Amino acid sequence: MQNIYIYNTLTRKKELFEPIHPGHVGIYVCGPTVYGDAHLGHARPSITYDVLVRLFKKEGYKVRYVRNITDVGHLENDSDEGEDKIAKRAKLEELEPMEVVQYYTIRYHEAVKKLNTLPPSIEPRASGHIIEQIAIVRKILESGYAYISNGSVYFDVAKYSRDHNYGALSGRIIEDMISNTRALDGQDDKHSPLDFALWKKASPEHIMRWPSPWSDGFPGWHLECSAMSEKYLGKEFDIHGGGMDLMFPHHECELAQNTASRGTGGVKYWMHNNMITINGQKMGKSYGNFITLEELFTGNHKMLERAYSPMTVRFFILQAHYRSTLDFSNEALQAAEKGMKRLMQAYRDLNRLRPVSNAATMDEIEKCKNNIFDALYDDLNTPIALAHLFELVKIVNQAKDGTAKLNEGDIAALKTIFSDVVTDVLGIADEQSESGSSDKLGSVIEMILDVRKEAKANKDYATSDLIRDKLAALGINIKDTKNGTEWSL
Repeated sequence: MQNIYIYNTLTRKKELFEPIHPGHVGIYVCGPTVYGDAHLGHARPSITYDVLVRLFKKEGYKVRYVRNITDVGHLENDSDEGEDKIAKRAKLEELEPMEVVQYYTIRYHEAVKKLNTLPPSIEPRASGHIIEQIAIVRKILESGYAYISNGSVYFDVAKYSRDHNYGALSGRIIEDMISNTRALDGQDDKHSPLDFALWKKASPEHIMRWPSPWSDGFPGWHLECSAMSEKYLGKEFDIHGGGMDLMFPHHECELAQNTASRGTGGVKYWMHNNMITINGQKMGKSYGNFITLEELFTGNHKMLERAYSPMTVRFFILQAHYRSTLDFSNEALQAAEKGMKRLMQAYRDLNRLRPVSNAATMDEIEKCKNNIFDALYDDLNTPIALAHLFELVKIVNQAKDGTAKLNEGDIAALKTIFSDVVTDVLGIADEQSESGSSDKLGSVIEMILDVRKEAKANKDYATSDLIRDKLAALGINIKDTKNGTEWSL
């Protein structure tokens, strides 16, 4: 197995990946809170950790990929106040909360499936693990890092930080956090505004509630990941992923809960993908720049000039390193669409190239292959991998127009690289093939284009134009380029 390096948020450096159990990888990723449609922000972690899982599998690891569904306990703000987001949506739509959960979970699955992401090995829901969460609260109380107040249970951040480092993950300093906080209305049950809920007593009007030793109530938002990651991956596992916005307070609290309840932080490598911005501004409903995946795919949003296909969105996300910010714009998506189409056209052309028997082996192909995988092994550097992949696209185009010669071994090597990288690791699917362009249809079109090429060579432009117009009438667009003729449906 190759050396793979991962940037560990906890240590703030790239580290050689060494699994806890040789040959096995345990990955836990925070999934969505299902109270609305999946949006562009959901696409980035879905694709980032999908590529990570694909890469590990390609390297021969046995992967257990756990991605949770948050369906209870996520309140409107991080101060343990406000309504449960799902319960609030249920009231607005006059539905049972679990109807809301089911509806938006199905829509989330449909959206990310279009992005060609692999389903997780396990997809647990917070509401299905109340017993495990109560058990963790008991352990934290026994360790002395929590207290009961009026039927709720809170984590004692100050006491914990005297023995451990609350802020180790996010880089925050507790003294600074204390000085920058103030007592808030409704926070009298807490010893400090920094303390967070492990179990929250439900108010009379609160819909989602369960019995516990302390009250009828519900678990705190941060607790679910500690419970489900331990249940399915053990007390210690390899990688915990999620968005940068979850680093604090969610993952910081999770790390503290793990340490308090099991004596270990539990996670060897913390990974965080950065956010997607829109015209340089953070994406959010309050800014009026919130775009769902369905709106992207249909073009039905005031900020969209037109619809963008799922593979265009996937390619757009892969063009930036997962730890860098990624700014949305119509121009950026259109550029991604152009690049993605060029890549997939070369992939199709590759399968139609005929070898030249006396051609010398091209050393550049093996060099590009090594560069591509070196980039992927180096903290999942997909933009650099794509740059080297396009060097191979150039070779394919040169072979297509006759300015380069490829022998049988070269073509076989190129096919393997494209299959391994484009299809298996980057997960980019050929939407043209999926839209109905079968291999047989492609062969027929190529045969017709050969006739047109011969007509043009004989200066029979009337026949050449007739073929072009007839194909266009059938919905098959052709484009003459310096690298030859390209076609699309």
